[in-house]
Amino acid sequence: MLKLQIPKNRMNYLIKQIPLHFDAIRLEQGWEYYHKGRVTEVDLKGLSVLATVTSKQVHKVEVHLENFAASTCTCSFEGFCQHIGATFFSLYAAYGRAELVLQQLKQQIHTRKKPARSAAASVIQERKAAAQANVPLEESMPSDWHRFFEGKFHGFSISHQHSIETFYESALESLPPYAANWRDTTRELYMFHIVLFMMRKIEQFYQETKSSYLSYYHENGCKISAKNCEDKLVEYVDRIDVNRSFVAEPKIWLSSMKMVGESALQGKDSPVDWLFVYRFIWWKLTDQPSAQKEEIARLDGLLAKKELLPKKKDTLLAARAHFDIMQGHTEQAFERLGQLAHPHAKDFFLYLNKFASDGQWDHMLVWLRWLFPSITNANHDDFRTFCQYWLDTTKHLANDSEWVQVMESLLPRSYYYYTAYLLQTKRYRQWVDLQLANRISPLNLYGMELKAIEEHDSALLLPLYHQAAERAVLEKNRASYKTAVRLLKKLHSIYKHIGQDDRWEHYIYRLADKFSRLRAFQEELKKGKWIR
Repeated sequence: MLKLQIPKNRMNYLIKQIPLHFDAIRLEQGWEYYHKGRVTEVDLKGLSVLATVTSKQVHKVEVHLENFAASTCTCSFEGFCQHIGATFFSLYAAYGRAELVLQQLKQQIHTRKKPARSAAASVIQERKAAAQANVPLEESMPSDWHRFFEGKFHGFSISHQHSIETFYESALESLPPYAANWRDTTRELYMFHIVLFMMRKIEQFYQETKSSYLSYYHENGCKISAKNCEDKLVEYVDRIDVNRSFVAEPKIWLSSMKMVGESALQGKDSPVDWLFVYRFIWWKLTDQPSAQKEEIARLDGLLAKKELLPKKKDTLLAARAHFDIMQGHTEQAFERLGQLAHPHAKDFFLYLNKFASDGQWDHMLVWLRWLFPSITNANHDDFRTFCQYWLDTTKHLANDSEWVQVMESLLPRSYYYYTAYLLQTKRYRQWVDLQLANRISPLNLYGMELKAIEEHDSALLLPLYHQAAERAVLEKNRASYKTAVRLLKKLHSIYKHIGQDDRWEHYIYRLADKFSRLRAFQEELKKGKWIR
């Protein structure tokens, strides 16, 4: 089945047009034709897609990518037939699973074709909504902007894995132009609220689809889009001169932070890292003591409540400790954070990143030491980030003894970071000891690593090859014996290189005697002409 990939904006256009021109039965017939492989010879000509669809007869279909209403088929059906529908699904196959978008489109068709008795009420309701949210106003508060955003995306639902991406792209494309002629300070905050709206909407989609059998696809899409939103928010906020903006728009800023707090301090499961968003923005408001004081009082009031859920309490404690850190009270912050029920190292990489950017390596060291107990339970990505921060900090210390101690205490998980560091600092004996302790065969190591040690002192590799060869023999099968012989050949060359042939002869005869009952191994030794 041929798959022609048209531009994504054209595909989004077709997805919007299908529910307006098809009924559910005809569309499902189109999917069946596509599913049975009846769509062939799909080709792009200008702004039209030409295809051949075979049923009882062969039909030629032309789908217009700019004016879908002008699409045609050579069959006798008056209107949009199953052949056009089949061609659409063939085009969609390059982007996702056709049966998923089919369900979404059928739902939209059924919604469009509700009984006549409710149609009039729907029209009235839609007109009211349109009147209330016609365009966003420069003088309005953020809550009014969000009502407008909701109106623009009313009825948008997630029903296939690409919808969340469609929402993200559509919001970024359609909402900013409304503020094109606003004053700079208001427009900057309006852009910030577009991203905030997208984050809240993504979280809503995530919660609504958790019980779906396609929850994995939805969850993955939500997490990717949420991370994109976080990056976009950082980009927008970094552009703003926050102090100037706060003086110019104090009401909007205070309303904005209240709105962020409502989402960030709930402690609920979400694809959005709300704690990062909350702390990142408040850190930008360091020069606003009165706003900080008001927020601290609010957090203290929330923490004073009894019977808080553990996750919500952890979120509130981390938020409250953030203000201690902003004010330079690190020890007080650590005391609060010590009450966390489930500390996660990644929640504090925000500070490590800030200290690294500012070159505050003493502060970085303090935080790395504090984070050390929680890193043992961190996932792979967080563990790697922690190790990288430690390595960057070590470069600015008088010696690396503490880094080495940390890496040794985190073995075997830190093996890859530690072994690379030992080679980098030319601690070859410690490197060999590490491989011996972890029972790593030289055959599983990079040739460049072994070559570097061999050029320094090839005798250091002797115990590594000894251990690996005897371990292979103990596996007691012909393939392992051949592996052992490969290792012994390298071992022989090392002994020869360092001028200890007598020691090699003594070792090989002792080895043959030790495993004298293993006839297959004895045969391999004889093939190597090491014994008679």
